[in-house]
Amino acid sequence: LFAGFGVGGNRMDNAVKVSVIMPVYKVEKFVGKAIESMLSQTLSDFEFLIVDDGTPDNSGKICDEYAQKDSRIRVFHRENGGAPSARNMAMEEARGKYYYFMDSDDWAEPTMLQDMVELAEKHEAQLVVTGFFIDTYYNDTEYLSQNQVQPDAVYDQKAFRENAYKLFDTNLLYTPWNKLYLRAYIDGKGLRFPQTIWDDFPFNLSVIRDVEKVVVSSKQYYHFMRARADSETAKYVPAMYQKREDEHGWMLDLYQHWGIQDGPSMEMVARRYVERLVGCVENVTNEKCQLPKEEKKKQIAAMIRSDNAKTCLKLARPRSTMMKTMLVPIKWGNVSLTMLESRVITKIKTKHTKTFATLKAKR
Repeated sequence: LFAGFGVGGNRMDNAVKVSVIMPVYKVEKFVGKAIESMLSQTLSDFEFLIVDDGTPDNSGKICDEYAQKDSRIRVFHRENGGAPSARNMAMEEARGKYYYFMDSDDWAEPTMLQDMVELAEKHEAQLVVTGFFIDTYYNDTEYLSQNQVQPDAVYDQKAFRENAYKLFDTNLLYTPWNKLYLRAYIDGKGLRFPQTIWDDFPFNLSVIRDVEKVVVSSKQYYHFMRARADSETAKYVPAMYQKREDEHGWMLDLYQHWGIQDGPSMEMVARRYVERLVGCVENVTNEKCQLPKEEKKKQIAAMIRSDNAKTCLKLARPRSTMMKTMLVPIKWGNVSLTMLESRVITKIKTKHTKTFATLKAKR
């Protein structure tokens, strides 16, 4: 489903250990720290491929200035085409044994690449997955740091499939930046990022679908910066609900492919769906959505009364009293009460960022 984007030829001449790939767009306040965190890595054997994706600010210029100082950096300037195609373009230019994907508004601890490579080499892994930090800023300097971790593990294919639900539950399988990918495996499968919003998840699903050797590290290296005003997570996303429906279908397809149709894995899939359903409702009720009130009610009614919602509400076992309470009006199919609850969520999310981040982490 997500393959077929094509791969380049043999690029092993003058090979390096890791190809670090980073798209850049409108991040002039943050990109310097991202670059410096890479240049401070204890592993020096890497190339740094930065794609200026037609950014209108000074981000591209900042990247060029760093490239003049460090020969490991190559900057590619192009018209805006989105992060997925920017990553794919850099993958065609990559010479590393491994791929590592960085976001240009985050930063990483200095031993990250070295520790990841050592694990990959020791266990001949196709994929290394590590813990990370979610740093939610509620003003310019203060933030709440959330730890996303799973215990150390070395999985063969069967064990990985049986335990993947634990990694999904702690958000370790969704993003690319807490992972090291064996390039021979990725290119051999013809895997590339699909040209869509939230491309990370479908790309990773395609990676783990038939992966045979995965190493998990409990160490945390990457700092994901959340809750800035210009962040993607702060925007109204018209296609959010359909995207979540698609993702749910992909998850069901993955577990069917793996031959797992019950147990804790399917409970996780159901709980994941209903938790994101709450987010889809909030996306419609928040003030950034300009739809008429009746259209909002119509959309929310369709969401909470769908067959997927009914099925998942029966299977899901929320882990907190807060989440159990939040799902009550949805279980009842009560649109007005669901909208009222959602407006409260929006108020907390926009006016009390620290409280919202704390509650979300405990859901």
